[in-house]
Amino acid sequence: MGINRAKIAGSICVLLVTGCVPAVPPDLIAAIDAIDHDLISIGAPQAAPEEYAYFTRQWVSLKARVEADDDLIRWPWESNEIEKELRRLHSEGGTTVARLNDRQAAQRRMAESTLARLEARFLSMASHVQSINGRVALGEKPVQTDLLLKQARSFLEQRDYARSIQIAEQASQALQIQTTALRRELGRYADDRQVGHWQAMVKQTVDWSRTHQSTAIVVSKADRELIVYKGGRKVLSYPVRLGFNGIREKRFQGDGATPEGRYRVTEARGAGQTQFYRALVLDYPNAEDRRRFRLAKQSGKIASAKEIGGQIEIHGVENELMAQTLGCVMLANPHMAELFARVSSGTPVTIVGALTGRNSIALALAELADRTDET
Repeated sequence: MGINRAKIAGSICVLLVTGCVPAVPPDLIAAIDAIDHDLISIGAPQAAPEEYAYFTRQWVSLKARVEADDDLIRWPWESNEIEKELRRLHSEGGTTVARLNDRQAAQRRMAESTLARLEARFLSMASHVQSINGRVALGEKPVQTDLLLKQARSFLEQRDYARSIQIAEQASQALQIQTTALRRELGRYADDRQVGHWQAMVKQTVDWSRTHQSTAIVVSKADRELIVYKGGRKVLSYPVRLGFNGIREKRFQGDGATPEGRYRVTEARGAGQTQFYRALVLDYPNAEDRRRFRLAKQSGKIASAKEIGGQIEIHGVENELMAQTLGCVMLANPHMAELFARVSSGTPVTIVGALTGRNSIALALAELADRTDET
């Protein structure tokens, strides 16, 4: 008859009471099982698929062997290969957990830092765009960027740092595109030659006022300011509103842009003569406006069906519900009353983009460019 070694060993252990140990320490099994849970919780299947697959194969194989030998016992001096392999797997798994934790912590720091910079940059851009009415050049792009940033923040809170960084990168590219669009549309406010041309126009107007000892008006679109000169001296200034697309160059009827050029008041309309609270009608379009419009249509920059438009005025507010004009220059009613009393038919009005190179739009574009370089 054969001898059952396990039964004999068990009988001996019972007789000796001490000295026998389980084939595999239960706490070792529990420790490896905990590592398995840790690997899953930190996303090892996605972050380190090959290492996790290797760990899983080894763990499944060793657990099967442990279960097969569950009723075995051994003497302390006996070699135990299963225990050796389990301890090796425990060590390797622990190393993987530590490394992935470090990697995840680094990703978290990167995601937090990247997102914080982009959110600050977005808020800065939103503030500048609002201040210079640059929304007209961007359309719905800022709304889309805001959604991307919120998605990136959501992934960050879910501890999906890699996805958060990926979405943040998309937001960064969107911000870069918007900055480029603003510089393309409004870069002339920072162009020295263009600003020099505007300054020359203003100088001619002020010189005319000095020579004729008469009233002249200058409007700066960038700074939303109307300045009244008398005898070549600045005597008054008022804040103004422009068309909904006012900071752009006026190109055709209905574009919402406020024209730039040298004009004259052709008619002063008082109460009952205008839908507004008093109005000063300008001679837009003048010969220069018509020339530019004709060349733009010939070159295809303006569609053939478009018209040049007209009815550009300096006027007061129609009613409290009207918050913005369609291309004219709008003043608060008390200011319009003061201006109306000083101006008559023939008064020159020069409308320019900006008075200096350090205008609000140029400064906003410069700061946006600096923030782009930072990120």
